[in-house]
Amino acid sequence: MSTNQRFVEAAPSDVFAVLADGWLFPSWVVGASRIRDVDLTWPSVGATIAHSFGSWPLVIDDTTTLLEWQPDERAVFQARGWPLGEARITLEVQNRLGGCLVRMTEEAVSGPGSVLPSALLDLPLRFRNDEALQRLAWLAEGRLRDTVQPS
Repeated sequence: MSTNQRFVEAAPSDVFAVLADGWLFPSWVVGASRIRDVDLTWPSVGATIAHSFGSWPLVIDDTTTLLEWQPDERAVFQARGWPLGEARITLEVQNRLGGCLVRMTEEAVSGPGSVLPSALLDLPLRFRNDEALQRLAWLAEGRLRDTVQPS
């Protein structure tokens, strides 16, 4: 299991606006290369995003399902990437002065990753998820800048 956190200079609602747009998924999820479909009910619990990861021609098609959705506070995803396995990703957002703190926890729940020692998976996940949080921050902070009109 790997846990990363990042301060984002935007409100929790800006972070969740990015998460609520399933078509932005490959913009912040490291490794996701394209979106094939987003359920019309996204971001409701049980909705899925059909995505691909990898680089052509080595692309794997699979899905991510939304398990929990508490706007501006918490979202939990089940990401599938067979034959590599499945992971549960939890994003927790706490309001802070000048922005919010986003904590991302990823845990392998099935497949090869679930039987490997956590210490072996933690380092690559830490680097990947640090980049994912940076991308998520840029998108949320960009939304904030786009809504603020100069006076």
